[in-house]
Amino acid sequence: MDTSLLHKENAPVNYKCAILTISTSRYEKYGKIDRPERCEDVSGKTIWGMVQVKGGKISSYDLIPDDMEMIRDALKSSLYSEADVIISSGGTGLSQSDVTIQAVTPFIEKEIPGFGELFRLKSIEQIGNSVMLTRALAGVARSKVIFCLPGSPNAVKLALELILPEMGHILKHIKGN
Repeated sequence: MDTSLLHKENAPVNYKCAILTISTSRYEKYGKIDRPERCEDVSGKTIWGMVQVKGGKISSYDLIPDDMEMIRDALKSSLYSEADVIISSGGTGLSQSDVTIQAVTPFIEKEIPGFGELFRLKSIEQIGNSVMLTRALAGVARSKVIFCLPGSPNAVKLALELILPEMGHILKHIKGN
């Protein structure tokens, strides 16, 4: 018998997810909106759809520019909301404007380094050695799991294919159920 399945037994399957899209260009074009279909946010739509298909509920959606304080404010709001999971897309690269990781890291109580390692390993198949440019990460804060994903729709899809099958297992550990 596969003992890894025993660890996932009785893992929660119902959870609420907050989505944060970090994109200055979209924010300047659309402003503050509460649903990804109200703008050109393929990655946000992908997160929304894939989470729901796997049984999660969307508790909130925020479009935010690449601004340290605005990202922190949106994250704080999500950390004190009903969300169990916070997934951001965008701002994980190396350009001057990519500040998502710097904004989120001070809130992380426990890192989940295996996510970033696995994501980069799997990404090599799609984008080759340029995978080293992403700073995608995951961690835990206030008994919620946070995933910071690149803004690319392909990267978001790949990341969610890794994350979502394990979501109940992750939450079981975090919540101590």
